[in-house]
Amino acid sequence: MIRLASTNARRQFSTNAQTQRPPLGFLTVASVVATLAIVSQVSAQSPPKGSPDHIKAVTSAVDQNSIKANAATSNDWPTIGLDYGETRFSKLNQINTENVKNLGLMWTYNLESSRGVEATPLVVDGIMYVTASWSVVHAIDVRTGKKIWTFDPQVSRSIGFKGCCDVVNRGVALYKGKVFVGSYDGRLVALDAVTGKKVWEKDTLIDKEHSYTITGAPRVVNGKVVIGNGGAEYGARGYVTAYDAETGDQAWRWFTVPGDPSKPFEDESMEKAAKTWDPAGKYWINGGGGTAWDTITFDPDLNLVYIGTGNGSPWNRHLRSPAGGDNLYLASIVALNADTGKYVWHYQETPGDHWDYTSTQPMILADIAIDGAPRKVILHAPKNGFFFVIDRTNGKFISAKNFVDVNWATGYDSSGRPVEVAEARDLEKGMDSIPGPFGAHNWHPMSFNPMTGLVYLPAQGVPLNLTPLKDWKHNANKPGEFGGNTGWNTGFALNATPPKNLPFGRLIAWDPVKQKEAWKQEYVAPWNGGTLTTAGNLVFQGTADGRFIAYNATTGEKLWESPTGTGVVAAASTYMLDGVQYVSVAVGWGGVFGITQRATEADNPGTVYTFAIGGKAPLPPITKYQMENLVAGVKYDPADVGPGTLLYVSSCATCHGVPGVDKGGNVRNLGYVSAETIANLKNFVFKGPHVEKGMPDFSGKLSEDDVVKITAFIQGTADAVRPKK
Repeated sequence: MIRLASTNARRQFSTNAQTQRPPLGFLTVASVVATLAIVSQVSAQSPPKGSPDHIKAVTSAVDQNSIKANAATSNDWPTIGLDYGETRFSKLNQINTENVKNLGLMWTYNLESSRGVEATPLVVDGIMYVTASWSVVHAIDVRTGKKIWTFDPQVSRSIGFKGCCDVVNRGVALYKGKVFVGSYDGRLVALDAVTGKKVWEKDTLIDKEHSYTITGAPRVVNGKVVIGNGGAEYGARGYVTAYDAETGDQAWRWFTVPGDPSKPFEDESMEKAAKTWDPAGKYWINGGGGTAWDTITFDPDLNLVYIGTGNGSPWNRHLRSPAGGDNLYLASIVALNADTGKYVWHYQETPGDHWDYTSTQPMILADIAIDGAPRKVILHAPKNGFFFVIDRTNGKFISAKNFVDVNWATGYDSSGRPVEVAEARDLEKGMDSIPGPFGAHNWHPMSFNPMTGLVYLPAQGVPLNLTPLKDWKHNANKPGEFGGNTGWNTGFALNATPPKNLPFGRLIAWDPVKQKEAWKQEYVAPWNGGTLTTAGNLVFQGTADGRFIAYNATTGEKLWESPTGTGVVAAASTYMLDGVQYVSVAVGWGGVFGITQRATEADNPGTVYTFAIGGKAPLPPITKYQMENLVAGVKYDPADVGPGTLLYVSSCATCHGVPGVDKGGNVRNLGYVSAETIANLKNFVFKGPHVEKGMPDFSGKLSEDDVVKITAFIQGTADAVRPKK
């Protein structure tokens, strides 16, 4: 700057005063004085980093144009998937294959949560926004690792049972000085990005009879905040809603499945959909499902919002729509006009969904060459085990190939319909569903690196046997129906016959053009974290067994890892700050698999880990998972074990797993708690002390005699699995 100021001063001097040449010393002093004046002026205009004025300036600047401009540099991480394509590909390369071995911890931040953490941190000029369980928002100063503010939407812990898959939240949206978060109980809240104070709040729920939730991250498109809801397991009808980002006024709403055919349809798309459902199933009473609980992407050039829709309710199509039918728009990608919410096109990945094969998994918008010609595509790996490439301009099918073993279909024909295996829809026989309802890929984000041409995909297998139920009725809650006493409606008995296939977890590098695996890494368990890829030829992923790992994006070679104190399910973000590249990941074991299962003995609270080259901060102490010995000595009547089994399956299994068989996740396994707890189970089941942690109150849902039988099942199962001396 001094050199520049000096040069400008010389030019001005030679032009205006060539006949009056002062001493060189005067020129130097004048230049320095001018420079200091400029620096002083800039300093006066630039508030201190991390100050309220700084936060206001940098967050107010986040809009559609700035997000598009940031995609050229990746200096910030301003939206959940980094860019509008949600590629999660950072163009930063300061951290690369050569120096990633020197990556070290800069700081950790305690999210003070014990349930699942699924959010990707958003960062703009060192100001981070991330969510923990129960939809609590944290604003953090990256330069110091210290809290700026927190916002707790005060979700009643008593409604934890209303979500199928833990009390999680996948992050926030940031736009023009506001932070937007969906709360677990169905509210959309706008916060002041500087203070965390509530600006406006809207209840997004269309009714209170069904167990609706919000766990996904909002997206802001054309000044509108778009959000979907969860609840298909409970019979909810799916929809997405857009709200004005400034006022919170509803702009549009689109339903994912049709309503009561005796009433006027909301639009032509619903009338079209109704023709694909059998009214004998009275799907509109049960809601039908199709909830859009996660992925929402936006192409600003095409002005299209893409929605991934959920499973049918109940899962079993024979009960939901007895005469069959595709059941639009379940398990589909749907394109909507971003301004009006009007239906534009759809592609149904699993027609007539029967296995909980949601299409809500994150999608990526990319421009790639197919058969030598450039195509605007959607890359998608839903639960059903096939990797899809779809033309995003018109929804036309391009290709699909299974990325894991599947047994429900042999492939897809040229028109984009699956070639189903008949046995997969057998009316009476059970089957090991491969993939199972946990999905070959669940919500965990994947990433796409245009330099390697590969998608980095968290894949998995969780064995589950599905046996069709007879005489099923919505909300009948017959003992033995999985989760029936907390609102689940699947239409199947789960694992009535033990599945024979084995669990697995892996990271797959997938070539979407060749529809072929390039490399893979195997893990000890399913439910590993989302991925991040960078121009440094790296892939970052956290694991179920409590590690954060960097791989060579081309070869899959492991280059670095760090312990994380508990399992990782979220995806990381990376950004540039004051000339240094950072990587941050929010850690906290949970989700529908992590409630009952775990792959590590560590049990640290939800934590943000932030790394950079040369970081030397100490890791937080590792807390060992506390687990009693296998429960013993509780008196019970063996005759109660059978009926207790059915009651346990319908009331307890969704959160506590199988006593003594599963080890427990972020909720304790009841085979490994104290005998005193099991002997006094009624004190916990009825208005017990854990209601404030999310446990249901079973008053009116179970009797004391029911609890006696459940106690017999817990102790009887523990006795049955106890190793013989």
